[in-house]
Amino acid sequence: MLEGKNVNLRVIEKEDLPLIAEWANSSGFGGEYEPLEQASLEEVAKWYANLHSEEKWFIIEAKDERKIGQIFHSPRGPHFVIGYKLLPGERNKGYCTEAVKIIVDYLFLAKNIVRIQAETNPRNLASQKVLEKAGFKREGVIRRSTFVRGKWEDGALYSLLREEWKDPKILTR
Repeated sequence: MLEGKNVNLRVIEKEDLPLIAEWANSSGFGGEYEPLEQASLEEVAKWYANLHSEEKWFIIEAKDERKIGQIFHSPRGPHFVIGYKLLPGERNKGYCTEAVKIIVDYLFLAKNIVRIQAETNPRNLASQKVLEKAGFKREGVIRRSTFVRGKWEDGALYSLLREEWKDPKILTR
């Protein structure tokens, strides 16, 4: 488990798959900027069984052990990509920013990588603030990168380079 001040990140286990399926089928969980998903428990189990060994998904837990969201990292050549979602009632409380800082610390401490990147909808100001508070810099716009609720949407690409990170923000403190 990766421990922060207000949240912990726990690797998703098989017992979590019903919750992951519930979240995948909730239009509110992803919010207006994420593609709609519908996945059976069987499909979620198949996805889980076929994860790449370097790809990890975590449950974001509040300190009272409430499961409030998810975050992942996945290798893409010499760098990693991250993504995250929080339950609507848990947004705007700093939980996601802390979860991103934890995953950044973990990746730069555990992996020999030069950069971490994330993509968000350019209209998703809350997600952009999360990334900026965690030290990410906006690189540009990826045109028509995601199909969301019937139309193609652009993506704002953010990255954090190892030399910009410098020191752990949460882990090892």
